[in-house]
Amino acid sequence: MNNLELGRADLLPGAQLIGEQWRQASDGRRLDVSNPADGRVFASVPDGSAADARAAVDAASAAFASWRATPAKQRAAILKRWNDLIVAHQEDLGRLISREQGKPLAEGKGEVLYAASYVEWFAEEATRANGDVIPAPVPGRRMFALKEPVGVVAAITPWNFPAAMIARKIAPALAAGCTVVCKPAEDTPLTSLALVRLAQEAGVPGGVINIVTASRERTPEVVDVWLGDSRVRKITFTGSTPVGKHLARRSADTLKKLSLELGGNAPFIVFDDADLDAAVEGVMAAKFRNGGQTCVCPNRIYVQDSVHDAFVDKLAARVGALKVGPATDPASQIGPMINERAVSKIERHVQDAVARGARVVVGGRRLQGADLASGNYFAPTVLVAATADMECSIEETFGPVAPVTRFVTEAEAVAAANDTAFGLAAYFYSTDARRIWRVSEALEAGIVGVNEGALAAEAAPFGGVKESGYGREGSVHGLDDYLHTKYVCQGQL
Repeated sequence: MNNLELGRADLLPGAQLIGEQWRQASDGRRLDVSNPADGRVFASVPDGSAADARAAVDAASAAFASWRATPAKQRAAILKRWNDLIVAHQEDLGRLISREQGKPLAEGKGEVLYAASYVEWFAEEATRANGDVIPAPVPGRRMFALKEPVGVVAAITPWNFPAAMIARKIAPALAAGCTVVCKPAEDTPLTSLALVRLAQEAGVPGGVINIVTASRERTPEVVDVWLGDSRVRKITFTGSTPVGKHLARRSADTLKKLSLELGGNAPFIVFDDADLDAAVEGVMAAKFRNGGQTCVCPNRIYVQDSVHDAFVDKLAARVGALKVGPATDPASQIGPMINERAVSKIERHVQDAVARGARVVVGGRRLQGADLASGNYFAPTVLVAATADMECSIEETFGPVAPVTRFVTEAEAVAAANDTAFGLAAYFYSTDARRIWRVSEALEAGIVGVNEGALAAEAAPFGGVKESGYGREGSVHGLDDYLHTKYVCQGQL
């Protein structure tokens, strides 16, 4: 029996939501969705077009005036109902995530609660979009700074966290009084559609959320409509830096507001005063969650010379014990990669590292077998003697590969960690209080984990610096990205 079947079949609408209607693509084209664990197609969605994208903006623009005028407390109540429905459907949503994205079922269900936490957080923040009363410099005048929604928001989400990314973008938009057009990743559109159906049940009015699904081939024509439409006032995107740069360039014509959470190349530094067992557990939590397919995964691990060998031994033992398999196997800890392109990239990175002098301690190869039917599996891997010129040190591997580099001094480690165009996340382990403050301030990253491998939380600001983008998701700062400030001056009082 397939333990990924849904209890509620209507959470797979097989259509896209535009206005109040679930509808097919304007020309009837369909996009197949397959399970990365076995490669089998198990559902399809509309392959949306430019016409669908325009219709979505029409609906969002028409709904904006009414939604922005809806009292914040009422918007908050709707978001709270949406949160409750997400939590109530954790099992089905977790199964859906695991089936279309491949992550183990425990991780899929965990992602559902993580997504819900953002909806709950921004339901509460909706009533706190406070402005300011400014002391007037002259008599007879009152000065105010008001917070207002930016308008229609276009949200473009990735495949690795199909529930969390939707929630992290749509929830603050709705809380602020914005309306939304959304394009989920072509590999994982189903979870997004299920969440939007639950939002509809929660009472989100027609046109406030619109979702257009599209293939990789058709995504540019959908997104180009939104980039060129002056009614779309904000783009929020999570994905690669090259695509983020394209969105920034194209948004310049209408000066849209942008939130860009882009590529990462996270360093993980282990100093000789660290608790090595804790550091190993930190790597396991940060590197191997979702099979290494997260933007904040450590991509480069630096270990101080005197503890290098002991750390590698401990890490290799933990990594070698990881169970790889499909989400239908309850024992699975690492699922399939999202597709063949992902596995080929991982394989290329490992082969390049070995050719340049790295050594495979554990893993280092594709996995296939009766239970690993799709060929999208890669063995959890530890490499040693990694160097800065290797592909795995320069590009995000986005897979279960941990390259380890030996270092001698603190200054050397910090310089190596910062020697990248990216600056999303960074990690280090140390028990020296003075070093903790020095290194925390020296690392060029938007997120720093100190003796901690699991960083994300709805109350914390999530985002990067340098070519990892700008803007913040979550926290009190996350609502501001969907608001602008209006100054009102009243005279002759």
